[in-house]
Amino acid sequence: MEKRCLECGEVLHGRTDKKFCSDACRNTYNNKLKSVAGSQYVRKVNGILKKNRNIMASLNPEGKIRLHKARLVKKGFDFGFVTNLYRTKAGTIYYFCYDQGYLPLDNDFYMLVSRKVDEAG
Repeated sequence: MEKRCLECGEVLHGRTDKKFCSDACRNTYNNKLKSVAGSQYVRKVNGILKKNRNIMASLNPEGKIRLHKARLVKKGFDFGFVTNLYRTKAGTIYYFCYDQGYLPLDNDFYMLVSRKVDEAG
């Protein structure tokens, strides 16, 4: 039984594990997979999360800073999107966008923190 390109259906020659006849077919196939319904929403949310992370990183070069909510809002920070929560033993909740997080304080102040992330995993 002959194997065919997953994109165009052309007969494949060469390696037994080959799936595409060319780089163009491989790219077209993978681009179609990425354009599946709902993926535009996922890209939009990831964009917001990355923007939130970058805003916090730019305002917090030393790894910990206290600032007013207005500074975050002025830069376009969206408090409705976080990647995860961290609850301390005392019950305090930190909100994170990847490795950058914040802790709500009194009077619309926030403590920005940076979590060290292992590059390998």
